[in-house]
Amino acid sequence: MSLEQRELRLGFIALNDCAPLVAAQEKGFFEDEGLAVSLSREASWANIRDKVAMGALDGAHMLGPLPLAVNLGVCGEPTRMIAPLSLNLNGSAITVSTALAEAMREVDPQGMAARPRSARPLKKLIEARRARGETPLIFAVVFPFSVHNYQLRYWMAAAGIDPDRDVHVVVVPPARMTARLAVGEIDGYCVGAPWNAASVASGHGEIMIYASEFWRVGPDKVFGLKEAWAKQNPQTLQAVLRALLKAAAWCDLPERRAELAATLARPEYVDAPEEVIARSLVGSPPYAADEPGPDSLDYIIYHRYAASFPWRSHAVWFLTQMRRWGQIGPEVDILAAAEAAYRPDLYRTAAADLGAPAPVVDEKVEGLHAAPWTLDEATAPIPMAPDLFFDQRAFDAAQPDRYVAGFEIGRA
Repeated sequence: MSLEQRELRLGFIALNDCAPLVAAQEKGFFEDEGLAVSLSREASWANIRDKVAMGALDGAHMLGPLPLAVNLGVCGEPTRMIAPLSLNLNGSAITVSTALAEAMREVDPQGMAARPRSARPLKKLIEARRARGETPLIFAVVFPFSVHNYQLRYWMAAAGIDPDRDVHVVVVPPARMTARLAVGEIDGYCVGAPWNAASVASGHGEIMIYASEFWRVGPDKVFGLKEAWAKQNPQTLQAVLRALLKAAAWCDLPERRAELAATLARPEYVDAPEEVIARSLVGSPPYAADEPGPDSLDYIIYHRYAASFPWRSHAVWFLTQMRRWGQIGPEVDILAAAEAAYRPDLYRTAAADLGAPAPVVDEKVEGLHAAPWTLDEATAPIPMAPDLFFDQRAFDAAQPDRYVAGFEIGRA
């Protein structure tokens, strides 16, 4: 490793799912691997994309769809990027202003009482507003190529709302969501923790549906980097992956969540109130002790259920949503694009070095399990969680075209 780069600069955005990078730095996992790492807090996902592409960052906390979009040349200059590790499952939510929540409650109180909440009350309200000649509601997402954009659109479309025609969808950096909602510049948003909990804590927002309700163990962020850097520094990359795997396991321990919240709250990291981050590591209202729902620690998952594995089925799902909403066309070979960006082979090498179990398959059918199950197609059996979608659809990564064709609303 002496001829490879050992001093690294890694980027992140102020979100709870940057935790594996923060823990790897603060708990000495990077140092244990012989790495000198500096973490750089970035203002936006566009900054992350551009700095990794130009080499100002050696790797970064990255949106799951971003390496795919950059590789395809539909998001900035085409640059070969890869994702050899997933940073988390779940963690995001859809939040609306308290005023909008109350208006939805007035038009459909029964719909607002249901958990997980569908967007049907929102559809009724949109129709009523249109009849009165009112302007469309404005919803924000963190980036066009993000699970947040696809979750918001999927949630709306499942209720008959066309997100391109019935509302306005705009892009707002994650840390600015709560302020924009508070002053009325947007009516709702989909973002990662802790920014949903922050709006709830301030009294300006109400959470409609958590990612863990939308898709019980859905993908979110990855560790991304340029393919060229990975080829030039193969041993260094493996050291980074080992450090992040150890950090992810540390972050997922229930007894570590309080310490994790205190660390993330620091100004150089997420820079949000510690109590808000602590709440958002296990969900926030309406998750209460007397309310049924997913395991509170499943609100964001860093390590359990093979969470760190870069499933190609997750990559294919992102690509189906890109096609569904017109971001890519039918000329894109979805399976080939997923294979080029998501690199489970690199993950397996790091896991083997640590003696950790790893899947021996690259993809799985998503949305089949209503109860805990065991992944036997692995170097050792891996306990897995229920993986249902809120609309009960299943997703087979081997048939992406059929999946896209099954939706009534879309641009495909």
